[in-house]
Amino acid sequence: MCYSIVTCYKLKIKSSMPALFLRWTSEFRSASINMTRSIRCLPAILIFGILFYSCKKNSSNNGVINPPPPIKDSSQHNSLTTQHGDNFRTGWNSTETQLNTTNVNTKSFGLILSVPVDDQVYSQPLVVGNLQINGTSHNVLFIATVNNSLYAFDGDDGKLLWNNNFTLSGMRVVQNLDMTGACGGSYADFSGHIGIVGTPVIDTVNKFIYFVARSTNATGQTFVQQLHKVNILTGQDDIPPVTIAATYNGTGDGSQNGVINFDPQKQNQRAALTLTNGNVIVTWSSHCDWGPYHGWVIGYDAGSLNRQFVFNTTPNDANGGIWESGQGLSVDDQGNLYIAIGNGGFNPAGDGIDFGESAVKLVVNGNSISAASFFTPYNVSYLNLNDLDFGSIGSLLIPHSNYFFTGAKDGSLFLLDKDNMGGYDSNANNVYQQLSLGNPNANEHCQSAYFENATGSFVTLWAENDALRVYPFVNNKLGNPVMSTIAGPIGQNGGMLSISSNGKNEGIIWATHAVAPADAEHVVSNGILRAINAGNISQELWNSNLSPSDQLGKYAKFATPTAVNGHVYVATFSNKVQVYGLK
Repeated sequence: MCYSIVTCYKLKIKSSMPALFLRWTSEFRSASINMTRSIRCLPAILIFGILFYSCKKNSSNNGVINPPPPIKDSSQHNSLTTQHGDNFRTGWNSTETQLNTTNVNTKSFGLILSVPVDDQVYSQPLVVGNLQINGTSHNVLFIATVNNSLYAFDGDDGKLLWNNNFTLSGMRVVQNLDMTGACGGSYADFSGHIGIVGTPVIDTVNKFIYFVARSTNATGQTFVQQLHKVNILTGQDDIPPVTIAATYNGTGDGSQNGVINFDPQKQNQRAALTLTNGNVIVTWSSHCDWGPYHGWVIGYDAGSLNRQFVFNTTPNDANGGIWESGQGLSVDDQGNLYIAIGNGGFNPAGDGIDFGESAVKLVVNGNSISAASFFTPYNVSYLNLNDLDFGSIGSLLIPHSNYFFTGAKDGSLFLLDKDNMGGYDSNANNVYQQLSLGNPNANEHCQSAYFENATGSFVTLWAENDALRVYPFVNNKLGNPVMSTIAGPIGQNGGMLSISSNGKNEGIIWATHAVAPADAEHVVSNGILRAINAGNISQELWNSNLSPSDQLGKYAKFATPTAVNGHVYVATFSNKVQVYGLK
C-alpha cells in the first residue's frame, strides 16, 4: 500500500505537494505546540490517505490517471440577477474578460465543478458577485429546484453557503401526476416535481431574491402558489410569503357570475420573474392547455409583497398563456412591459380585451395596468387551432432602438414598433418587419438573443430542426441571416442561447440543447453545451461531448446557460448544475 501511495504521488500530484506541505508546516510551526513523535506523524498519514483516495477516485479502468483540474477563483465579480441578464432579455454579457475565442478549447477549458442539488433545475442559475456572507466575500451562485429548494453556493469553488426548502409545512411539492386533465391525463411536460420553475429575480441593492413555490396536500386536492422574498445572505424569508390569489372581471372560460378566479393548480408559473420600478412581476400560462385557464400578469410591491395590479389576457374568452419558452417579459427604459401571448381567444372585432396569439405593450400607472398597443397576426385562428403559439420564442427588446422582436411556432418572426405594434387586420400583418424561417419543422421552441461586436448589432436564435441563425440589425431592420453549419437540436425543443464578450470583442455564443436523436419536449434527454465563435458561427470552439470528463448530463429545457465571471453555469435535469471554466 505504501508503494501505491508513493507512486500515485509521483505520477499525479507531485507539483501540488510542496505547496500543501509548506502551508501545513507553516501553520504547524505557528501553533508552537510540542507534540509527541506519534502525534506529529498523524497529519502526514492523513495527507497520504487523502492522496491515496484521490488517486483511486480519479483512476480509470485502463490505468490512465486523469486528475481534476485545480479550481481557480475568478478575478471578476460581476452579477447576473435576472433571466437572460437584463430586462430587455438580450442574453448578452459584455463584461466577460476571462473567456475568449482563443482560450475556450479542449486543452484549456472544460468542466471544473459539479454542484449537487436535490432535484431537477428548470430555472436559469443566477449569480451575485462579491457578496459578503458571514464576513467573507463570494461570487454567489443561486440555484432553485423543482423540489422548492433554493441554494446559495460559492460560484468559484462550489462550497455550500446555505440552502432552504420552501414547501408549505404539512404539504408536499406539486408533481406532474397532479395535473390529472393535462394532455388527456398523460402529462409529460414535467417528469416529476413542479416546485420552483420560473427563473427567480434578485434585488442586489436590498439583498433579496424573489420566486414562486408550489405546494399541495397529500391527496393533491388543495393547491397553493406562494411568492417568496428571501434574504440572499441567510436564505430565510424576509417577510411571510404571499399566497397567490386574484380575480378579474370577465365572462370567459371558468368565470362565475362575471368573475374569473386564479386557479393555483392549472396556472403554470413557467416564465421568469421580473423586477422593475419597485415591483416584482409574475406571469402564468397553463399545463398542456388544460382549462379553464388564462394568462395572468400580477405585480407585487417588492418591499411589502402587497399586490399592486392584475392583468388577464383573455377575460371574455379562454387560454392566452404567457410561457415564452421560459423567458421573462421585457421592460423598456420607461418601465413599459412587453408580453407575447400563446394559444387563446381573440376577438376579431378588436374588443381590446382578449389578446390570444398576440404581442401586447402594457403600461403600469400606480395600481393600474392597461394595454397601450398590440399586434395579432391575421391568421390568428389558424395558429390557435393548430397549437402554433405566438410568442414561443420569447420577448426581446432590441437595445438602442424602438423595436420588439418575437416569433411563433409556424416559423414566423416579427420585428414590431414597440409603441405602434400593428393591431389586427384580417387580410395582412401591418407590422414593421416580418420574416420567416422558411422551415415548417422549425417550431421556435427556443429563446432569441442579441449581441454586438465591432462590425455591428445582431439578433440570434436556434430553432429546433434548423440552423443556428444570426441576423444583422442594420438601419433598424433585420438583414439576411448567416446560418451555421453546426448540427443542432431536433424534435420539439431548440437551443437555449447566451452570449459573452469583452465589450464588443471576443464574442462567444453559448448554446445548450438535447442531443440527437432525443426529443426533449416530453422525454428527459442527454444534453450538450456548445461554445461557438460569435464572429464566425460555423466555428465551434468547444463542446461538452468532446471529452467524457466534460459531459453535461440531462438537458434542462428552456434553461439558459449563465456565462459570467469566467464560468459558464448550466442547469441540468441530473440534479446538479455543471460549472465550466478555464482549467
